[in-house]
Amino acid sequence: MRVVVALGGNAMTGPDGSARPEDQIAAAETATRAVATLLAEGWEVVLTHGNGPQVGNLLVKNQLAAHVVPPVPLDWCVAQTQGTLGFVLLDALDAALAAAGVERRTATVVTRTLVDADDPGFATPSKPVGRYVTADEARVMTEHGETWEDRGERGWRRVVASPEPLEIVDAGAVRALVDAGYVVVAAGGGGVPVVRAADGTLHGVEAVVDKDLAAALLAVEVGADVLVIATDVPQVVAGWGTDHERPLRQVCRRDLRALADAGEFAAGSMGPKVEALLRYVARAGSHAAICALDDITAAVDGGAGTVVSADDESFLDPDD
Repeated sequence: MRVVVALGGNAMTGPDGSARPEDQIAAAETATRAVATLLAEGWEVVLTHGNGPQVGNLLVKNQLAAHVVPPVPLDWCVAQTQGTLGFVLLDALDAALAAAGVERRTATVVTRTLVDADDPGFATPSKPVGRYVTADEARVMTEHGETWEDRGERGWRRVVASPEPLEIVDAGAVRALVDAGYVVVAAGGGGVPVVRAADGTLHGVEAVVDKDLAAALLAVEVGADVLVIATDVPQVVAGWGTDHERPLRQVCRRDLRALADAGEFAAGSMGPKVEALLRYVARAGSHAAICALDDITAAVDGGAGTVVSADDESFLDPDD
């Protein structure tokens, strides 16, 4: 049995969101202990992860050094953080596996994700990334070809395209490594966004791919039996922030789709995670879960978090 575990939320930073090297190492150690337990139980595991704080740090370095060296393009930032976080996760994995008495090899694949050059997101960049800056600072970065927006009192912020993921280009390499017995870290930060030219060649583009949607695509393309998205909350809640909050423990695809279409889940937080689960079960015919970091092992078996099934049996109270 094969599972894709997507680490998000506080999984790659400190509890307060800090992203110092020591905070990231400690977070990786926490996450990989659960992965070691799954491996001890006989699961094949592919890990993927977010990289928002890490890319944000690189963008700050871009901004501070823009008068000295050209800014590094966004696709390069994603690739750099894939390498760095992959290395951190591999060290933590090796230590966790040794402590659990499990002998498995580990590897990181710097992974590209194919997007459409004509995706409408490129025409209207809207995904905010990095920190807020002054108008003068934004002007310097605009001169380097970046798009910045005035966000009022907080200042200016860079916006980039967030196109739909179409294909995990390096999924074949991931499958080959898993088949050979490796625990693989792949598609970090949604993958390095690339487009295909008319001659078939690939090149990176200034964009960010949603990490949850990419995780769902990765799970399908590597033949995963289960997808688990680990975040900083124990489960999905319908009616969040209202007097009618309903934690969702088990829900079928039909009911979850109805809730999503009704606007129950915010686009900038839980929405993409819910959409990722729906896409995965629609194509893989299995089950998927959203859970807290500490509940990964139980969620794989459907025992924790919000679990969505591929069938049409409703788990919701008909009176809700």
